Order: sequence, then C-alpha cells, then structure tokens
Amino acid sequence: MIPLRTDGREAARWPSRNLVVLALLIPAMIGCNALGQRAEQGVPFDVPAAWSVSEIPAFGSNSSLARWWLRFEDALLEQLVTQALQTNTSVRSAQAALRQARALRDVSAAALFPQIGSSASAQRSSAGSNEAVDSYKAGLDASWELDVFGVNRSALNAADATARASAASLGDVQVSVAAEVALAYITLRGAQLRLAIAAANLASQQETLQIAQWRMQAGLITSLEAEQARAAAEQTRAQLPVLETSIEQTRHALAVLTGQPPAALASMLAAAGPVPQAADTLVIGIPAETLRQRPDVRAAEFQVTAAMARVAQAEAARAPNFKLGGSLGLGAATLGVLTHDASVLRAVLASVSLPVFDGGALHAQVRGQQAALDKAGVAYQAAVLGALKDVEDALSALRGQRDRLLRLQRAAEAAGNASTLARQRFSSGLADFQIVLETQRTQLSAQDSVAGASADLGADHVRLYKALGGGWRAEGGDAVPAAADNTSGNGPQ
Repeated sequence: MIPLRTDGREAARWPSRNLVVLALLIPAMIGCNALGQRAEQGVPFDVPAAWSVSEIPAFGSNSSLARWWLRFEDALLEQLVTQALQTNTSVRSAQAALRQARALRDVSAAALFPQIGSSASAQRSSAGSNEAVDSYKAGLDASWELDVFGVNRSALNAADATARASAASLGDVQVSVAAEVALAYITLRGAQLRLAIAAANLASQQETLQIAQWRMQAGLITSLEAEQARAAAEQTRAQLPVLETSIEQTRHALAVLTGQPPAALASMLAAAGPVPQAADTLVIGIPAETLRQRPDVRAAEFQVTAAMARVAQAEAARAPNFKLGGSLGLGAATLGVLTHDASVLRAVLASVSLPVFDGGALHAQVRGQQAALDKAGVAYQAAVLGALKDVEDALSALRGQRDRLLRLQRAAEAAGNASTLARQRFSSGLADFQIVLETQRTQLSAQDSVAGASADLGADHVRLYKALGGGWRAEGGDAVPAAADNTSGNGPQ
C-alpha cells in the first residue's frame, strides 16, 4: 500500500506532484468498475408456462394463500396456527435472525457516511526538578472514506440482500410451521375418527360374540365359532391402545409446535372432531407466479443478489482507496483558559492507498466470491426445481386421493350393508358364521381406510398450499407474520 499524506505547506504542491499517478490510475478505475458491472448480471432460469395437471383451474389470487387454513373452516385449527406463528420457537429464532441481519445492514450503511468523534484529555508532567506542567485538550476528529469504486456500496448491497433473504427465510419458516400444525391437527382428527370406527366395530363384534355364545349354548353351533368370534373382537380391541397412543403423541406435537409444554393441549383437544376438509376450489396461479410467492425461492434469489454484490466488492477492493480526515481542537495550560483563550489546533489529512503486491490475495478473493456466486446460482436453480416438483407432486396426489376416497366410500357402504345382512342371516340360522366374520373384517377395514383417506385428502390440500408458498405475506421483500404483524418483542423489526 502506498499512502500519500499532506499537511499545511505540502497541500498546495500535492495535486501537481501526483497528477501523473492519478492519470495512470484512471484506466484501472474504469476496468474495476466494468468488472463490478458485469457482476450485476442476473441468473436467468426458464420455468414452464403451465402445470401438467390441466384439469386444475388456474387463477391468481396470492392474497388468499396468506391464511389458507381459513379455507378448512375449523375454528380450532385457525387458533392453533395463529398461536404457532406467534410463539413457535423456530419462528422466534428466525425473527431474531432477521433482526440481526437488519442490524448488520445498518452497520454497512454507516460506512458510507463521515465518522465524527470527540476527545478530551488532561495531563500533568514534570522533568527532573522542574515544576510540574498541566495541559488540557479537547477536540473533534472526522474521517471519511470516499467510496469512489463502490467497495462500501457493494458491501451495503450485499448486506441488504442478505437481510431480505433472512426475511424470506422467516417466511419459509412460517410456511413450514403453519403446514406442520395443520398436518398434525388433521392427523389427530383422523386418528380420533379411526378410534371411533374401531370402537363401533368392536361393539358390533361383541354383539356377534354374544349371539354366537347363545347359539352354542343352544347346541346350534360348536365352540369353534364362538372362539373365532372372540378372537375377532380381541383383535379389534388391540387396535384401540395403538390409536390412543397416536392421539396422545399428536397432541404433544401440536403443543410443542405452538410453543407450549407437551400436555398443555390435552383438555382443548380431548373431544373428538371431524376431519377438516378444504373447499374444492383451488387457488393456484401459473408456475412463474408460484415461484415469486414461495419464500424459499425468494431467499435463494436474494442470496444470488448478495453474492453478486460481494463479487463487486472484491473487485472494487483492488482499486485505489481514498480517505479524507481532519481534526479541530483546543489546548491550554489551565482548564479555565481552555474555554476562552486556548490555542487552536487544526489538521487536515488526505490519503490514497493502492495495492501493489499482495501475493495474489485480492485476485484470489475475487475468484472465491465468483465461486460463491456460482454456488448461489446453482442453489437458486435447485430451489426453483424443488418448488416446481412440490407443486406437481401435490397436484397429482390431490387428484389421485380424491378418486381413491370416492371409491373407498362406495366400498365401505357396500361392506356395511353386507355385514348387516350377514348378521341377520346368521341370527336366523341361514348363513355360516365364517361369512359373518369375513364381512365384519371387511367392514372394519373399509371404514378405517375411508377415515385414513379422508385425513390424507386434507393433508394433500395442506401440502398443496405449502407448495404454492401459502402461509406468509411478502411486503417489499420482507416476511410478515400471516396471523399478525408482531413488530415488538420477538417480532421482526
């Protein structure tokens, strides 16, 4: 580095002395600036014009996705999601990360402005037998780094993009948390429905067992049929503890998702409820709109922008650095004189530094930042492809699950009719007991499958809304809690 300093008498001769040096630096300045401009080029990526599932109606309304859980028309689900978005530990951690990123952005912005400081000192000194001498000083110091080649501006751009990426990451956490709460709630309601179905089938099997015991006592059947009826009832009874355990564990998961101890929701979720289902009308736009509203894609895009700015910053660091500085102070032998008859101390400093030889460190820094930009570009493309896959998978699953549920409902209706007829014929001695057992097993299996498919259908709706980027609102690139704009305490600021 070559510093050039001036003081009072040298200031007049400095411009002419270094005119040749500045003339030689101009081409380097232009070259560095051009490299910085090349770093600002974007990363294009083509997306399909439409989704492959053509029968799904496409119409754009991103705002309706912000609180998609309202479409399930379940007040308890709405309450749980709202609470989770405010108190979930992952959301609060992402909010803190956003505040940190914004603070670092402000630090980078401060580097563009002059820095002014103040100082004051008091000193008593003596030499040998001489009388001690007092001195008092007070003054102001100022410095300003002229950002000619955009080092600080590029650093600010990188910090700003990083803050925006952090805001989008907060949105991604909100999307995930809302979906996790909804999926857990649907799983809970599905398990409660399956428990009710198993209990109803157990009661029916116990009635069949009672009839078999009566017919055995009457000598109409053997003990074989009675034991088969007992085995069928006990097998169904064995399913109850498994379902009850699943219900308890899902309650615990919901409590933790809402930032509470595992047992906190036991009373609230004790009563069974219907499996929530979303409206059949889907809010889905074209692929390009979906990618713009997905927070993870936005975060990856901002990371590319930040990487571009860091490349420009590394390029600008190879250019000359200009600084201006100065100080103004007062000096006096006594504190009283300091305020009205003190000596005025002035100093002005102008300096320029230019890297001459650094062993290739600055060039290696540029190459490293360019590699980081390439990495961010690949990550962005991966996020886009992942988003497209998520939506396509969700659409396919939703279409298949609707057909499956319809057929299972028909099968369960037929199995119920067959079981009723078989029991009636067995009671009248017109049907073999094996037919009764088989029809009861079929009925239980069909009804349990309907309950599972109903829960799966609701879960597929949730996954589709998550794939579409629902569960957050983007305002100026910032993530805003979908339930409430919490700007104090743990909220983003």
